[in-house]
Amino acid sequence: MPAVRSTMLNLLIASITLAVVTHPQPSPDLILFNGKIVTVDATFSYAEAVAIRDGRFVAVGSNADVRRLAGAGTKETDLRGRTVVPGLGDSHLHGVGGGPGVDLSRARTLQQLLDVIGERARRAAPGELIVTNSDWHEGQLKEQRLPLRRDLDAAAPKHPVVVVRGGHEYILNSAALERWKISKTAPQPDGGRIGRYEDGELNGELVDRAKEAVKLPAPPARSFERRLADQIADYRKLSAAGLTTVRHPGGPIEQYRLIQEIRRRGQLDMRVVFLFRPMPPEPSGVKPDEGDEWLRVGGSKLGVDGGFEGGWMREPYAEPWGEGGTYRGLNTMPEPRFSSTVRELNRAGWRVWTHAVGDAAIDQVLNAYEAANADRPITSRRWGIEHAFIARPEHFPRIRRLGLGISAQHHLYLAGPILSKYWGPERGPLTTPMRAFLDAGVPTSAGTDSPVVPYPPPGVIAHFVTRRTLSGAVMGADQAISREQALRASTVGNAWLTFEEDVKGSIAPGKYADLAVLSGDIMSCPDEQIDRLTILMTMVGGRTVFERPDRPQR
Repeated sequence: MPAVRSTMLNLLIASITLAVVTHPQPSPDLILFNGKIVTVDATFSYAEAVAIRDGRFVAVGSNADVRRLAGAGTKETDLRGRTVVPGLGDSHLHGVGGGPGVDLSRARTLQQLLDVIGERARRAAPGELIVTNSDWHEGQLKEQRLPLRRDLDAAAPKHPVVVVRGGHEYILNSAALERWKISKTAPQPDGGRIGRYEDGELNGELVDRAKEAVKLPAPPARSFERRLADQIADYRKLSAAGLTTVRHPGGPIEQYRLIQEIRRRGQLDMRVVFLFRPMPPEPSGVKPDEGDEWLRVGGSKLGVDGGFEGGWMREPYAEPWGEGGTYRGLNTMPEPRFSSTVRELNRAGWRVWTHAVGDAAIDQVLNAYEAANADRPITSRRWGIEHAFIARPEHFPRIRRLGLGISAQHHLYLAGPILSKYWGPERGPLTTPMRAFLDAGVPTSAGTDSPVVPYPPPGVIAHFVTRRTLSGAVMGADQAISREQALRASTVGNAWLTFEEDVKGSIAPGKYADLAVLSGDIMSCPDEQIDRLTILMTMVGGRTVFERPDRPQR
């Protein structure tokens, strides 16, 4: 019997050997070699070369081991020592910035900002409405303050002016307040705030629900083909920033259909995760989590508070913004309505992510999620919170029990000093406590909230590593994280959001061949150089979607 077993074993080995000889593995389409490849795998290993076939990595290792896989049709690219990272993701990106309206992004002083508005007024027809885009923040200004009504009156006294500030605030001059009949006797709307000077006069600020009094003209009509081309152009800009996946945190069905058409035409070079806001379009036939590796529905986005100037807090804002201890921010969706909406979405099978800035807002979100979980478990479905600026230690056990994630952005980089003015010296530096998130074992992804904050990913990583702000100050140094952690949040952390960590987010055999080639070593360069790194090449699915002139040589 042992002889029979031996014969059978030999035959088995021979058949396997014959199969290998007669059915060799196809050679790679492409090999990248002679690089410093940061894999972001489980052990955060490094490699010299990768082989790619059919849009996926098929080998990762040394130059010698990978290059011996080359066949007659394999293209080989010498990285010349460049650093390669997995394709970067942005977990919260509305758009690339710009858009219609007066551009204030280059202003660095309040006077420069007002001069831009004044110049636009001089070229405008009498009484013409002047509207800015949102591509700016007072944190970029030397004075670290908003342009208010009297400032705008001096710059453009005869034209109504609406300064769009982020996604939560307008600032109007006197002519604009008059145009929309907003007077000092106007009541504060629920979920909104009408700002005032210390003397009680209107200062022009309309926050959150108060903005609804202003009906801005619709942008010029664009054909479907024009909108299609503009969306493709935006994704090309994002490719140039090393992004291979973006998550749009709340958009209408029309935008989703536009991206679907780009996908249908084979022109989508960016992997897109799309959340709906307001409610998911059930009558349109869109289903929860539908899609493929290029375009996937990520759920529904809700919101319960404002932004920098309206985050809903347990304790009042710092004075004078606290208005004598009476102002704690804005609750834009009261608890009964929010909870019922969350439970309805859960019953329909939708994943829910909610914008919550302040600690009181996070309280409300967790209360509603716990109620929904009692109806139908959400613990394994990757729900979460957008922003979570002022997360408290007592939040983390509840977050873990529900299996939630955090979508975090580097708002503090732009707005740090302003947030400390609004919220005080304890809450300002606490904003986006990345160290606390990770120490608590909470899955955390990284993004920008562009155009609120600029989108190039190295800037996100630089801020999370250093906690340095645009003003030069370091805020909340105890919340700084390592480069490894920041890179994980920008790659695997984003893949986690849609159960895709097994196919993207790191460089490993079997995963999508998404990567970015950097101008320097993001893991060892001085801290102050991280956000100066440029992208030399971006690949999605093994295909080059962006190259700079200083690219690796074939």
